[in-house]
Amino acid sequence: MPTIDLKKLHTHRTRTFNLPPSKRLSSSAQALTFVNRRGFIFFWPISGIDLPSLWTAVAGNRPVADKHDDPGHITWRWKDNALDKKIWYYAKVLRKKATMISFETAPYFYALSENYGSPEEDYLLAYEEGRMAQSAKQVYEAILNEGALNTLDLRKAAKLSNAKDSEFNKALEYLQSDFKILPVGVSEAGAWKYSFIYEIVPRHYPELPEQARHIGEGEARMKLLELYFESVGAAQERDAVKLFGWKKELMMRAVSGLVKKRVLVEADRPGQKGTWYALSRLCK
Repeated sequence: MPTIDLKKLHTHRTRTFNLPPSKRLSSSAQALTFVNRRGFIFFWPISGIDLPSLWTAVAGNRPVADKHDDPGHITWRWKDNALDKKIWYYAKVLRKKATMISFETAPYFYALSENYGSPEEDYLLAYEEGRMAQSAKQVYEAILNEGALNTLDLRKAAKLSNAKDSEFNKALEYLQSDFKILPVGVSEAGAWKYSFIYEIVPRHYPELPEQARHIGEGEARMKLLELYFESVGAAQERDAVKLFGWKKELMMRAVSGLVKKRVLVEADRPGQKGTWYALSRLCK
């Protein structure tokens, strides 16, 4: 069985995560290039998940700073200023955490969502089959009927003003992770003068459903998994399952497809137990 070359893997991740000695990202244009090259990244690094993030590419491999004046927080301005520019897809997607996705990659994610071409009807099927909570249904219908709303107005329109914050936030996270809504701007509403504005995905990106229409689920999973391995170099099956949330059998089908294409090889990792999969060029 091939063995992962740890030196090659380290060099690979140094490049894909934009770690030193790579030059720090210093502009929104460079951030866009980074997202496009990787296909998808996290906005912040997520504990327990290996994936490039904008924070790390800008601030280095260190914890997200608590101080608002930390230079690394320029990422926040880039992200907010781009919400209405349609330069990338931004929402809480992977692990229901803030994710940045290139336009080339977004249709593959959308192809795996429970959206079948009718924003007025698709959500009802999810609700009737018990996959969508009542609170999420109310939030979605409020935006569907009234148009883009900031968080405060949305909570009122959804009749969730008296609901727990956790219930409302879970509704927003679920709807974003299934590509039903996304933030499209920032409002100065509320005590903090900072509130996301949410819109229905097909109204903001009307081309996305059509782009995804002819992508099969198997094709979508293989594409996204290949991009994942192009970023991390090597991983175990459980790592990919943890990130994408796919059932084990669907994940193994995608992995097997990439092994068959010789994109990945099953390999040993020195000092680590279990079965690993790695880009073939990183093995010896």
